[in-house]
Amino acid sequence: MVEWMPREEWVRTQPQALLAACVMVLDGEGRLLLLRYGPGQPSVGQWWLPGGMLDHGEDPWAAARREMREETGIELGPLPVLIGVDHRVDVLGTGPVLDCVFHGGTLPGGTRRAVRLSPEHDRYGWFALDELPGLSLAARLPTLTALHGAAVNGTVVCLREGVPWCGPTAPGGRP
Repeated sequence: MVEWMPREEWVRTQPQALLAACVMVLDGEGRLLLLRYGPGQPSVGQWWLPGGMLDHGEDPWAAARREMREETGIELGPLPVLIGVDHRVDVLGTGPVLDCVFHGGTLPGGTRRAVRLSPEHDRYGWFALDELPGLSLAARLPTLTALHGAAVNGTVVCLREGVPWCGPTAPGGRP
């Protein structure tokens, strides 16, 4: 026999995870925009996509647009293009995080020079995939490679700890 549990109590027993949103934007040559975390940041010296945690009540696309504007000064269009979801078990001691990654499109050439960094970052750069192995990345290289492929091909990839586990870039091409 299954015992009845009040909804409030049942909700407290459910897994808890933080939700974050990131944006991958490309230039006309297929290079991606990465930002380097500056002094005082937990990931100082490491490069990653513009993005961050959702504010209370904010949906992932709104958070991605807000983070892009705050961290680069670039405004994204109104339509979300989800290219990936990554489940990470523990991020810097905060516990589980679910990252929603959006493709922000291909930016016109002049926009590449118009990046205005937030105090959180000290540098930005546009990188081809073959330039990434030499960088100190905040997450795994296969993560960016899979997300870049999804952005270019118009697909979505599911990641577990930054490694594709379903979609066209997963081992064996599992859908």
